[in-house]
Amino acid sequence: MTLPAPATSVNWWPPDIRQRIFDGHQCRLLRAQITAEKDGVLSGMARAKELAAKTRVSFDSNLTDGDQVSAGKVVATLTGTPFYIVRAEELLLGELSKTSGIATQARQALEGADGRFLVVCGAFKKMPHAIKDQIRQAVAHGGLRMRMAPHPFVYVDKNYVRILGGVAGAMKAVAPLERPVVIQLRGELEPIAQEAVTAARMGAATLMVDTGELDDLKAASQALRQEGLRERVKLAFAGNLRLTDLPGLAGHDVDAVDIGYSVVDAPCLPMRFDVIKD
Repeated sequence: MTLPAPATSVNWWPPDIRQRIFDGHQCRLLRAQITAEKDGVLSGMARAKELAAKTRVSFDSNLTDGDQVSAGKVVATLTGTPFYIVRAEELLLGELSKTSGIATQARQALEGADGRFLVVCGAFKKMPHAIKDQIRQAVAHGGLRMRMAPHPFVYVDKNYVRILGGVAGAMKAVAPLERPVVIQLRGELEPIAQEAVTAARMGAATLMVDTGELDDLKAASQALRQEGLRERVKLAFAGNLRLTDLPGLAGHDVDAVDIGYSVVDAPCLPMRFDVIKD
């Protein structure tokens, strides 16, 4: 099997002690396998393949990001010389394990909703900049959207509401933008039912009750229905929700749920890296 050209290799400096350990064995070609140890959804396959090439290891797989795997499934087969094979173990598992865990949790959230309401995961925005894009991709590979509405729209969060003196002031400030408005409601300056009615009357497209309290969701729903405004808006719910909360929301008046940290805090999908004996 042809390995990537040396020009694409990583320049290790300072020298890695493993280069001395495998001195005299660098002409050997070894094979290794990455295997999933639990059922899950893959994310990071494209990155892992690209990194393998830079590490002078071939990466062969018929799987791609978003694919479901079962425990014991071989995710990829690698070929390279001893130093680069053992180096690939720490590099490639790092590209796959955590993001595949997030993708797996995202898929479970999607299945937990069972099509009864939209599930989104907006918490990726609060992740460190260096890994934000990887987390965003993992959420997408699991099948979840990351925003309550398609672009272009205006998101009015709690701080805008505070700064502008309440829901009415915030809605008035964004009206000239002439875009759909998603507004976060927490009932801080007015009862949450009144906030919902005000936002709906002033043209909001999506009302996100972000308290995690079902009583607040019910209050907003009832107030909107009493005023004949419910059909004008989408009603969303958020607030430190867990995957286990999703089935219980099926009987409530809700169009969308932001599952948030429960997805991005997912544990790694366990994987192992084994050199195959000839």
